[in-house]
Amino acid sequence: MNAVEETIEDYQKGYQYQDEVYHCLYCDQIYEDGYIYPVDGKQALAQKAMVHHLNTQHAGALGSLIAQRKEISGLSESQQDILELFARQLSDSVIAQRLGISTSTVRNHRFKLREKEKQAKVFLSIMSLLKDEPFIPPHRGARMIDERYHITPAERTKVLATYFTKEGRLTSLPSKEKRKVIVLGKIVEGFDSSKNYSEAAVNEILLLIHEDYVTLRRYLVEYGFMNRTKDGKSYWVID
Repeated sequence: MNAVEETIEDYQKGYQYQDEVYHCLYCDQIYEDGYIYPVDGKQALAQKAMVHHLNTQHAGALGSLIAQRKEISGLSESQQDILELFARQLSDSVIAQRLGISTSTVRNHRFKLREKEKQAKVFLSIMSLLKDEPFIPPHRGARMIDERYHITPAERTKVLATYFTKEGRLTSLPSKEKRKVIVLGKIVEGFDSSKNYSEAAVNEILLLIHEDYVTLRRYLVEYGFMNRTKDGKSYWVID
């Protein structure tokens, strides 16, 4: 079996299916698809045989995960103990008696484990995005980082080719937020971040790009690409 990274679904099942073979995640046991295997005096297909193996040899998929070393699961011994009891669907009062703790402590454990679950989802999302095509970092003055700034290099290239002529003129101002951010990011490249500009100078540069320079100027400020003094006499790039 070629090394293939296990997925969440693999861990939830306790086995991995690859090249028509079921591989146990906790030992070397395998079952080939299309074959019949003896299970408790009966015959079973490969997948059913693997499930039986997990339940009888490894305490099932859930029990196997809970029992993993701390280095693998990230669980403390007390968390492992209480998760084993949670898995049995026991009441908080019964769990408290068995562990010699109060029911409020059991509830606190539940809360902390839910928080751990949320943290795990965030971390997995981060790692998933890192594996995909990287996003272009948002500009420094971005007001609120959301899906508008999930822009890949390929997306940026496509939008710029759609909305700008070869001469650098803007054909139209897009209505969709992500495209608008891309277009404004291109426009602000026409300004020198080391300089301050008068409103007239800003208008002159923007007029070379599109006739509606007033809207462009306002958007550059609203979307955090440029800043200005309170009296509007001086503008500069946020860099």
